[in-house]
Amino acid sequence: MIKIEHMSKNYGPYPAVIDISFEVLKGEIIGFLGPNGAGKTTTMRVVTGFTPPSDGDVTVGGYNVVSHSLEVRKHIGYLPETVPLYLDMTVTDYLRYMGEIRGMSSKWVKERLPKIIEMVRLGDYRNTLVGRLSKGYRQRTGIAQAILHDPEVLIMDEPTIGIDPIQVVETRELISDLGQEHTMLLSSHILPEVSAICKRVLVINDGRIVADDKPESLSDKLQTFERIELSITNDDNNNFISKMRNIPIVIDARSDQRASKIQRSQRENSVPYIVDAKPNSKASEIISKTIIENSWGLTNLTPLPMTLEEIFLELTTEEELGD
Repeated sequence: MIKIEHMSKNYGPYPAVIDISFEVLKGEIIGFLGPNGAGKTTTMRVVTGFTPPSDGDVTVGGYNVVSHSLEVRKHIGYLPETVPLYLDMTVTDYLRYMGEIRGMSSKWVKERLPKIIEMVRLGDYRNTLVGRLSKGYRQRTGIAQAILHDPEVLIMDEPTIGIDPIQVVETRELISDLGQEHTMLLSSHILPEVSAICKRVLVINDGRIVADDKPESLSDKLQTFERIELSITNDDNNNFISKMRNIPIVIDARSDQRASKIQRSQRENSVPYIVDAKPNSKASEIISKTIIENSWGLTNLTPLPMTLEEIFLELTTEEELGD
């Protein structure tokens, strides 16, 4: 649905995006990650026809964003980071107006509007002035205008930024539901959000794509050590850590400070630890054998993949993904 080939975008002499290429297939939900100023918003603005590329080709649904800009916009629903709302309109009036300027017939708007308001859970606020809505409900209004014309592609730039935690969860659920029916490119700095919604991630840094893969595949490629979460019933902390660190494949062993007192009590008096070992060294097998030989009472042993946060930091603090 979205195809970008060798696209660059300059603002005067300053490059914002440099020779990027990627494709988003129909039905995919793609997480678009990168630090501030990396080029995420610029890329989204080019895809939506908001600004033309300096070089390269960008198509949406087979239409070029420059030569067939109006056709592209018919296929796209766009939620920018700052939603352009009319604060002195009611939610219903604003959405009706957005339908009209998109060329939707009055009959279509009338039939579509109640469904959209129900979908984004704005039923209790349909006659409320937009200016009186909370940040979260304004965001839902922005999502409503993005999907009003039933586009095939949704482009969402930081859809949960600045809203309270409860509404973050509700908005995330809404976006996940929308992803079942739309192709989606989702920019977010909330990495657990991307993990929960997206099956594939693009990472951009300094205007260049540095990774394009499934989160679990990136974890495998970047894994420089194997992290293991384990619990034992023995409470001789120093002795256990010392013995673990003496195993040749072990890089480090330490108490698991993430576990709260309640979590510790729920583990039947088990003591939680984290052990980092060399990759591809059969670490789980060797460590479990050592624990059993010392009668330490193994109650849990779980290998942990890299988190999306760790992947993100690894990629954006290096020039590019290694070969």
